[in-house]
Amino acid sequence: MAEQEKKSCSSASSCSKESCEGCPSAAGGQASKESFLAEMNQYSSIKKVIGIVSGKGGVGKSFITASLASQMNKLGYTVGVLDADITGPSIPKMFGVKGPAVGSEMGIIPVEAKDGTKIMSLNLLVDDEEAPVIWRGPILAGTVKQFYSDVVWGDIDYLFVDMPPGTGDVPLTVFQSLPVDGIVIVTSPQELVQMIVKKAVNMANMMDVPILGVVENYSYLKCPDCGKQIPIFGESKIDEVAKENGMKVLGKLPLDPSFAEKADAGVFYDIENPYLETAYEVLKNL
Repeated sequence: MAEQEKKSCSSASSCSKESCEGCPSAAGGQASKESFLAEMNQYSSIKKVIGIVSGKGGVGKSFITASLASQMNKLGYTVGVLDADITGPSIPKMFGVKGPAVGSEMGIIPVEAKDGTKIMSLNLLVDDEEAPVIWRGPILAGTVKQFYSDVVWGDIDYLFVDMPPGTGDVPLTVFQSLPVDGIVIVTSPQELVQMIVKKAVNMANMMDVPILGVVENYSYLKCPDCGKQIPIFGESKIDEVAKENGMKVLGKLPLDPSFAEKADAGVFYDIENPYLETAYEVLKNL
């Protein structure tokens, strides 16, 4: 990257030739978003692409992804999940699917869960699901693009993209290479939530990606005896954060052991999640 270009890049100190490929700053900030879009598989027709993001790990992003996908499926829409969390895939286990995903002349065929949800994840392509994926950023990003371009998704109303936490190579690739119609930000009630959410908001704004709203996970624990809501991670601040950033609160989810049991059993599609009703309505109205 030329010296003049580096001055416009917020990550100039850590830039390399490989990491700067596809970066708008590398082109003086003038490259259009369309110039980076990956080509959709010719046997696919995807109406809406929804990214599920978080500023940090451990907030239940995959849980929210699976919840949204399952409910939209129950509402009669055709749904797919692109597991872009390459180094920490959990979607296949939640839906009870295993590989190998098979290839054809048309491309890679996603694996269908029992409820019909189409899923593509690295865990469906490897021999050992427990083997660590030790890849550098550009390879991870390239894999995500292939999951969009080389997979035969067929006719899909909603493709949910479960992204890894943070603002690194993979989220950047998704925002630049996929025609994202909106993102859902997932967070938790801890004190540092405002800073974490702000990072995700700023990245979305920089990449000109619409923010559909924010979901607070682990919002409270409901006492099984009296029904009292116990904020074990502290009082919720999500309403203030959402208002400050001009976002809609799409839901506040409690800690519910029954959800974890369904996920561990691979039958996540059996759950009923009424805490995301606002999110479902937003998705239907896109």
